Amino acid sequence: MAGHSKWANIQHRKGRQDAKRGKIWTKIIREIQVAARAGGPDPNANPALRLAWDKAMAANMPKDNIMRAIQRGSGGADGENYESIRYEGYGPAGAAVIIDCMTDNRTRTVSDVRHALSKFGGNLGQDGSVTFMFKHCGQFIFAPGSDEEKIMEVALEAGAEDIITDEEGVIEVISAPSDYTQVKDALHAAGLVPEAEAIIMKPLNETLLEGDDAIKMRKILDMLEELDDVQEVHTTAVFDESNEA
Repeated sequence: MAGHSKWANIQHRKGRQDAKRGKIWTKIIREIQVAARAGGPDPNANPALRLAWDKAMAANMPKDNIMRAIQRGSGGADGENYESIRYEGYGPAGAAVIIDCMTDNRTRTVSDVRHALSKFGGNLGQDGSVTFMFKHCGQFIFAPGSDEEKIMEVALEAGAEDIITDEEGVIEVISAPSDYTQVKDALHAAGLVPEAEAIIMKPLNETLLEGDDAIKMRKILDMLEELDDVQEVHTTAVFDESNEA
């Protein structure tokens, strides 16, 4: 894994997300509407809506926008009937990819996802072809130099499963998805604000990409994330520091 820097990869991903903030707001609004329609307008009684709300706040979305999305979803005001669907596939060098979508047209979405993968050397797989390579969990990432002892104490007390510190000093807190909100609330209440936090599909093993493979994989991820129907993209791919820009 020479040249692989978790911190560099995290910073690169954050930069890409910040550059696409407007697109991210659109995706979160759709997620809020679907969650409110399915489980009601109260975030305290609707875990999916609470997660979408937290995601909106983390993306600095104004509260008025969030409330309008909840009202539209719970009132069923718009005609779209979105459903959640997951696609699985591979990028260059066998790097696994999971693409979580919300769509009102499966035919359009699968065509767009297949095109994004195949254009740069990837391919769409069968259901279950890569899911086993990931763990569904809550993840909190803290920068090198953070107070490891305090993070460990607060996180474990709140129900976290594991705390991992790598050779760079990056601290990663892992929780069960059902414990994500209480761990998040406990960390924030203690003044411990992560660089990144989300419920993710965490790769059990990583695929280090370099050179042309890394370039192609970056293009696949960018193209997938640009699709309106795509909500989240998870991958085993990590990149050599020399490809960080």
